[in-house]
Amino acid sequence: MTTAQDERLRFIDFRLMFLGDVSRQDLTDRFGISEPAATRDLTQYREQRPENLEYSHAERSYLPSESFSPLYAHESADALATIAHGHLALPRQEKKPLLRCDLPIQLDRPDPRVVAVITKAINRRHIISIDYRSHSSGETRRQIAPFALVDNGLRWHIRAFDRRRNRFSDFVIARISNPELENSIPLSQEHWEYDIQWNRIVELELVPHPKRPHAETTAFEYGMEDGVLRSRVRAAAAGYFLRRWNVDCSPDHRLEGNEYQLWLRNRETLYGVETLEIAPGYASAA
Repeated sequence: MTTAQDERLRFIDFRLMFLGDVSRQDLTDRFGISEPAATRDLTQYREQRPENLEYSHAERSYLPSESFSPLYAHESADALATIAHGHLALPRQEKKPLLRCDLPIQLDRPDPRVVAVITKAINRRHIISIDYRSHSSGETRRQIAPFALVDNGLRWHIRAFDRRRNRFSDFVIARISNPELENSIPLSQEHWEYDIQWNRIVELELVPHPKRPHAETTAFEYGMEDGVLRSRVRAAAAGYFLRRWNVDCSPDHRLEGNEYQLWLRNRETLYGVETLEIAPGYASAA
């Protein structure tokens, strides 16, 4: 089986599982193939999972049977993103949500040209010069060695070595302007292997907030085992993670408000983590 055909079979499986139908027209629209080719793909899918689909003459499409069992593994987060952003469309087609969706508004919109310089620098391991704006220093010109992209749930960052401050730091992409790709590579001590915060993994033990009622609801929502959700995150991203999920990090679970459904049980695991000023309740209780 070719990679292209495997992708088409995965598409058939996806539509059956998450949208409840698939037709030859869906395949021709998505992949630009002929109807006979689409028929062959559907036939091959039926050969591998004959019990998965039934043809509906009324709808002129295949529907999942009651005994449907997916041929491929589909992650729920990937599936929801695909449905919400219309990733099943061809590149030349307008990408529209496959179902009605209300998506969060993105307030910061990084310049694609800035993003392009950053991603090339990461891929080719080059130094870049940037104008960077921060709330503490204002606008400064810096040389950085970027090595990773970070999505903190609200905005995109890059992790990089900052030659101005002689340390590894996070940089918000939307605060960067005038990036220039330099014809030089990072020094050995500027490589990601030397970033302690990036390489350190901390295990967080999250439990239902003791002050919120119906702890069993929180445990079910987050798939907790024995009332605990254990999450392993990089120390460099721990503060962002805890803020994104509104985890009360105070030692005595003192934070009020229904937004705090989780409490960090093992606060001591955060010793030495550098991003804790944004972790709810941590700095105020230090």
